[in-house]
Amino acid sequence: MKETAKRSIFRTIHLFLAIPIIGYIYSPFEVIPDYAFPIRFIFLPAMLLSGLWMWKGHAVRRLFVKKPA
Repeated sequence: MKETAKRSIFRTIHLFLAIPIIGYIYSPFEVIPDYAFPIRFIFLPAMLLSGLWMWKGHAVRRLFVKKPA
C-alpha cells in the first residue's frame, strides 16, 4: 500500500472520529452525561492516536525497521 493511501485512510478515520466529539461539544447540557463515557474513553483517545500517527508515524516506524548493515 502506498504512503498516500495510508495517509488518506488515517485522515478519514481521524475526521470520522471527530464527528461525535463535535456533537458532544454542541449538544444540549442535559444529554452530555449520556455521551461522556464513549467520548472520553473511545473517540477522543482513538482520534488522538490517529493524529499522532499522522504526525509522528514515520519516527515510530523507523524504530521498528532494521537498517541494513
